[in-house]
Amino acid sequence: MEELKLKSTIRTETGGKLKKLRRDAFVPAVIYGHKIKSQSLKVGYKDFETVYKKAGENTLIDLLVGDNSQKVLVHDLQINPITDKFLHIDFYQVKMDEKISAEVPLVFVGESEAVKNEAGVFVKNMNTIEIESLPQDLPKEIKVDISQIKNLEEAIHAKDLDIPENVKLSVNEDEVVAIVLKPRTKEELEATEEKVEEKVEDVEGVKDKEVEGEAKEEGKEPASSAGGEEKKSEDKK
Repeated sequence: MEELKLKSTIRTETGGKLKKLRRDAFVPAVIYGHKIKSQSLKVGYKDFETVYKKAGENTLIDLLVGDNSQKVLVHDLQINPITDKFLHIDFYQVKMDEKISAEVPLVFVGESEAVKNEAGVFVKNMNTIEIESLPQDLPKEIKVDISQIKNLEEAIHAKDLDIPENVKLSVNEDEVVAIVLKPRTKEELEATEEKVEEKVEDVEGVKDKEVEGEAKEEGKEPASSAGGEEKKSEDKK
């Protein structure tokens, strides 16, 4: 496994000064962990961006704080929803001899014969899965080979996943990860469309009743009433 290193320095900037810190191409951060005192840090934006692309949130990083190197995971990452820029990082210092729990991404690969030959509908029931392991055994991702689904209504369960050695699932082994369902018949699709149309009509009916009710409360005819329009025209004459 590639060793990922990231330099950091102690941060004194807080509050309003963080804006200038970000303009100077740094990301404010904090490090905390088991029985250690939390510290405020800052890391170079480009340096962190490069490391994070390789590490994600499930790969250990050697974080250099001054002359000390600490094994950490990216525990939380705040991102600007408009610019997609990193705003703040939480690093969690791990103990190499203590197991940790983590959500690991599932990467679906291959092609199912049930989808290819029988027009089945592939449905993902999970995008991540919770596992437990020592920090050094934590996988970055777990691949799910969907080619093992040969027939409609077949599923891949958690117990079918290729889990690395020394890694334990934290979910029920019978939980469905993915399944290929039968394609809907023409009749089923038409029935679904009819139900949607009925719901739309119900909503429109409610709106009409609401308009009539509002008009009655004000002692007026509903604006949609043809008789009301004629009466207004006669009054104008």
